[in-house]
Amino acid sequence: MTVIRLLVVDDHNLFRRGLIALLSQDERFEVVGQAGDIGEALRCAERRQPDLVLLDNHLPGVLGVDGIASLKAAAPSMRILMLTMSENEDDLAAALQAGADGYLLKSIELDHLADYIHRVLAGESVISPEMMTKLVAVFRKAPTAAAPAASPAPPAGAALAEAPAAPPARDASGVALLSARERDVLQLIAQGDSNKLIARKLDIAETTVKIHVQHILRKLQLTSRVQAAVYAVGL
Repeated sequence: MTVIRLLVVDDHNLFRRGLIALLSQDERFEVVGQAGDIGEALRCAERRQPDLVLLDNHLPGVLGVDGIASLKAAAPSMRILMLTMSENEDDLAAALQAGADGYLLKSIELDHLADYIHRVLAGESVISPEMMTKLVAVFRKAPTAAAPAASPAPPAGAALAEAPAAPPARDASGVALLSARERDVLQLIAQGDSNKLIARKLDIAETTVKIHVQHILRKLQLTSRVQAAVYAVGL
């Protein structure tokens, strides 16, 4: 088993130390560093090169979202998972636009956090289910925003961060292409459920869920689970 090396960045000492203590009880994780601000986080990321950073947003001095680019430069292969109290849609948009690989609320259960960490390292973009409606609001705020300049293709296996951009238009013809079971899976994706949880709820194999997800993305001409979740809201 490959141990995942983590960096925890949060200015609240009690929360940071408690989270580290809980994560350290899981043999799948090793906390290789901690920091209370972006400056300290940058030094630690550059020195330790962790696999993933759990990053709070409201840090002293430089906000977490404003430090994402510098963190990626310090540790290019490191994934960035926001873990914050902020339910503000502008904070969500800023994090995704800056290149965060996920946005989770601190109210999350520890076992769910562990699952999301693994999903991010597997190349998924993840968002707390409570933030899905806020994500829709982000899309609706700037439906005609100019497309970003083309950037080089990421290395093989790299996670693609979801930047807010208008999803394909929702129409009846697209949904009509889905089977009843695929529509069930799509609704559970919109709730933020993992493949494992969807399989449990629908009493099917996890590999079957993966196949359904692939079919859904292809039929709706989408590129990610986050886009699928946005598409599903309101259906």
